[in-house]
Amino acid sequence: MIGIYEIVTILLSAAVLIGIKLMSSPKTAVIGNLLGGGSIFAAMVFVLVYNDIVAVPLIWIAIAIGGSIGYFLSVKVSMLQLPQMVAFFNGMGGGAAALIALVKIFESYMALGWFYLFTSLTALVIGCLTFSGSMVAALKLDNRISQKSISIPGHSTISILCAIAIVISTVLVSMPTLIFGDAAVNSGMYFTIVMAMVAIALFYGVLLSIRVGGADMPITISLLISCSGIAGSVVGLAIANVLLVAVAAIVGASGIILTNIMCKAMNRSLLEILSGKTTVSEDKSKVKAQDKATPMEDKKGHTDPLVSAVHKLSQAQKVIIVPGYGMALSQAQWEVKKLMDILEGQGKDVKFGIHPVAGRMPGHMNVMLAEVDVDYDKLVEMEKINPEFADTDMVIVIGANDVINPAALTAEGTPIYGMPILEAYKAKNIIICNFDANPGYAGVDNPLYKKDNVFMHHGDAKETIAKLTKSLTGPKTDSTESQKDGLVEKEMLMNAKKIIIVPGYGMALAQAQSEVKQLCDLLESKGKQVDFAIHPVAGRMPGHMNVLLAEVDVDYDKLIEMEIINPEFANTDMVIVVGANDVINPAALTAEGTPIYGMPILEAYKAKNIIICNFDANPGYAGVDNLLYNQEHVSMLLGDAKDTINRLIKLVKKEEGSSGIS
Repeated sequence: MIGIYEIVTILLSAAVLIGIKLMSSPKTAVIGNLLGGGSIFAAMVFVLVYNDIVAVPLIWIAIAIGGSIGYFLSVKVSMLQLPQMVAFFNGMGGGAAALIALVKIFESYMALGWFYLFTSLTALVIGCLTFSGSMVAALKLDNRISQKSISIPGHSTISILCAIAIVISTVLVSMPTLIFGDAAVNSGMYFTIVMAMVAIALFYGVLLSIRVGGADMPITISLLISCSGIAGSVVGLAIANVLLVAVAAIVGASGIILTNIMCKAMNRSLLEILSGKTTVSEDKSKVKAQDKATPMEDKKGHTDPLVSAVHKLSQAQKVIIVPGYGMALSQAQWEVKKLMDILEGQGKDVKFGIHPVAGRMPGHMNVMLAEVDVDYDKLVEMEKINPEFADTDMVIVIGANDVINPAALTAEGTPIYGMPILEAYKAKNIIICNFDANPGYAGVDNPLYKKDNVFMHHGDAKETIAKLTKSLTGPKTDSTESQKDGLVEKEMLMNAKKIIIVPGYGMALAQAQSEVKQLCDLLESKGKQVDFAIHPVAGRMPGHMNVLLAEVDVDYDKLIEMEIINPEFANTDMVIVVGANDVINPAALTAEGTPIYGMPILEAYKAKNIIICNFDANPGYAGVDNLLYNQEHVSMLLGDAKDTINRLIKLVKKEEGSSGIS
C-alpha cells in the first residue's frame, strides 16, 4: 500500500525531473531552476517533519548558516567565477554524502547488515573522491593551481593501486566480524581501515582531477556532478531514505548524460580525458610554429589590417559571432552586445555559434551572453549553425581556438583530431579577436591563422572588440571645430543653473554610473541644482536606473519620476542624456504607426539646451529616428558613455582651474 511518504517522494522527484527538463531551454531555465531548488528545499523540510526532528534547533541553525553562505557566494561571485563556484558547490554535495556515510558506519557498524554497510562504504568513497576532485577542479578554474594537465611520476600506476586498495578495503570492511572477528573490530583495526579508505579516496580524487587539462573542465564538472548524485543516491540506500535515493539518482543520471554529450562533442573517450591527454609536444603538431600568424598581420596591403576587416564587415549581410573562453576571461560580453546591436542597426543578420565545450562549464557562453540580454533565439548550437557558415559573409571569433580549429579534421595523433568543430573556416571572411596566435589548450596550432580571408586582431578581447566597434561606426567627431574643442558644451554647462540628467540603458551598458555621480557632485559643488529624470521603462527591468544610481550613492531624493519631472523641463537650463533614446524621443508625439507613438516620454526637448551622450546617432530599440538629434540646441557627444561623461567632467574641472577654484 502506498503511503504519504511514497506519494510525496514521487511528487517531489517528478518536480525535480520537470525542473531539469525546463532548464534544457534558456527561455524556461529560470523557472526550472526555481522549481528544482524549491523541490529540494521542500524535500528537506518533509524529511525533518516526517522523522519528527523538525524541532531540533541545531538543524535549523545549520540550514540558516548554510543558506546564508550560499546566498552570499551566489551574489558575490562574478559570471567569470561561476564555473569554479559550481565545482565548489558540487564538492560540498559529495562531502555531505561522505559525512553521512561515515556517521552511519561509526554509529551502527555492528548492527548493520552487509548490504547497508557496503552501500555506506561505497557512498563514503565516492563522496570523498567527489569532494577532493571538485576542490582541485575549482582551484584549477580559479587559477590557484596550473590549468595544465599535471602528472606525478608513476601517476597511472599509483591511481590503479589506489583503486585496488579501495576495492579490497570495501570488501574487507563490509563484513568486519566475519573477516576480522569481534576482538579485532573492537580493538580499532576496523576504524583504522575505514579512515585509511577516506584518505585513499581523497587522494584518488586529487589524482583524477589534477591530470585533467583546462580545456576538458566542462567534462570534468559534468562527471563530478554525476559522482555527487551517485554518492547521494547510494548513501540514501544506506540510510533507507527513498526520497534521497530518487532525487540524487536524477542528479547522477543527468550528470552521466551530460558527460556523454560533452565527450561526443569532443569526440574523445572519458578515459582519454581522465588520463590527461590534452596537450601535444611542438614536434607533433601538424602546423609548424614558424607558420603562425603574427599579431596584426595584414595580408591585404593596408597599413592597418583593421581597415580591411572593417571594410569587409561593413559590406557583410550575414554575420556569425563565435564566443569562447577568451570572452569570459576579459569580461567582454558587454562589448560584444554593443557590437551586435550596431551590426543589427545596420540591417545585418547576426547570430551566435555556440560550441558545447566553449568555456569552462556546460552552457558557459549561454550564461555570459544571457547576462547582457542577448536574445536566446540568437544562440545557435553547433549542429544547427554549422550548415550556415558556407553562406556567411563574416565570422567574428572572440577568444575561441580549439572549437574552430580545422586541424581537428586532419591532424591525426593530436588531442583534437576527430573533434566536431564550428565550421567557421567555410565562411567568406573571418575576424579573429584572440589574445595571441598561440595554440589553444589542446596545444595544436590553428591553420586558420594564416589564411588570406582571415583578419587577426590580437589583444584583450574587451579592447579589440571595442576598437572594432568604434572603427565600424566611424570616427566620433562633432560637427564644428568649437565642438571638437568642447567650447559649446563647456559654455552651456557653466551658464546652466538648473540641470537634469536623464540616465538610460547605455549608462548601464557602459557601467558609467560612477562617472555620472562624479559629474553630478562636481556640478553641485559649483552651486548648480542637479536632478535625475527617471522614465519607468528606462533600462531592462523596473527600477533599473534607480538601482544603478543607488549603487553609487546618488541621493534617492534626486531620482524623480516622469510625471513629477516633466513640468520642470521647460524651466531647465541643461539636460544631459546618458545612453537614453526612445524615452526622450519627441517622435512619440507625432510619428503615427511607429512602435513608440503615444508612449509617454520625458519632455527633455523643452529644455533650453541638451547634451546627448549616446554611443551613436542610430535609432533606439523601437527603430524610430530621434528628432532631437538635428535640433540646434542639442549637442551630440557620441561614444562610450563612460568616455563622454569623463569628457564633460574634464571640461568642468578645466573651468575650475581657469577660475582659480581648487
